[in-house]
Amino acid sequence: MMLSVRLRHEFKGFVLDAAFEAPAGLTVLFGPSGSGKTTVVNAVAGLLRPQSGRIAVGNDVLTDSAQGLWLPPHRRGVGYVFQDSRLFPHLSVRQNLLFGHWFTGRGGGRAAHLDDVVDLLGIGHLLRRRPAALSGGERQRVALGRALLSHPRLLLMDEPLAALDQARKDEILPYLERLRDQAGLPILYVSHAAAEVARLATHVVMLTDGIVAVAGSVSRVLSDPAVAPLLGQDQTGAVLTARIAAQEPDGLTRLAIPAGTLFVPYVAAPPGTLLRLRILAQDVMIATEELHGISALNVIPARVRDLTDTAGGVLVRLDAGNQTILSRVTARSATALKLAPGMPVQAVLKAVSVAPGTIGVSGG
Repeated sequence: MMLSVRLRHEFKGFVLDAAFEAPAGLTVLFGPSGSGKTTVVNAVAGLLRPQSGRIAVGNDVLTDSAQGLWLPPHRRGVGYVFQDSRLFPHLSVRQNLLFGHWFTGRGGGRAAHLDDVVDLLGIGHLLRRRPAALSGGERQRVALGRALLSHPRLLLMDEPLAALDQARKDEILPYLERLRDQAGLPILYVSHAAAEVARLATHVVMLTDGIVAVAGSVSRVLSDPAVAPLLGQDQTGAVLTARIAAQEPDGLTRLAIPAGTLFVPYVAAPPGTLLRLRILAQDVMIATEELHGISALNVIPARVRDLTDTAGGVLVRLDAGNQTILSRVTARSATALKLAPGMPVQAVLKAVSVAPGTIGVSGG
């Protein structure tokens, strides 16, 4: 099922004029504060009636200004998870979860469905508690469950991790990955954190000044040099897909990628697990000759696709197998190495440069 969005809305000093499609999976609306992300989500939810546009989920039209059609929020079948969980403090976790059923009036087979959602989010041990007795990450998992139990055709999430510290974010990220891979519906997820985009997104829509700057798969968008100014110098990098080949005796995990082998700090998953890794451009060195006597464990054969001048140096896009790696080097280094499109090189990466928090389960 596909979410299609085309809308235009004028505010004082700001115009939102955006169009994109979001397939099943997790589409991240990404961009700086004030770029229009939350406005788009509110329009999809029915909390904002756009001056013009059309919004549809599959064959179900939610908004069509040309036909004068605008469904109110309670008729849209949309689940919305906010930055703060907005749970009912006087209800137990179980009662909060079932509120979606009570509100929508959909009671058929709800016990079995409740069990499925509880298992998906790992909240079975919380059912008797009240929200005040939950951690921030637990509250957000319950809020997710409540949204899912309203049987939505679409799930909206407006920066659900923004109010959490890093420990709570690390707690909830695996559940968001499971939701992305198992829910079977479009998820529109607002974020301005590049790490969340790289780990969770299957599709990315980058907004800037109210327009769509670029949209596409997460691997294609994040490896596009044109996106670097939007990400910032220290956040620019590529996303690779890898499979766990083995757990090494010295505590490293060996990964298989199309271009060869990667060693990373221990990943708690069995061999065969498909992962995605975020590799920052500033952590990748380039060599033009065979290397000897270096500490870096990862030396990946690659070929230069193109070079882009940026404020922080030269961004070199490398083809490694059927995947892309980005490297940022100084203009002096690019000149000294005589880097040029089509040139065979080696991408060099320390194992410790791939931090555990940058590795997540792949959505396929």
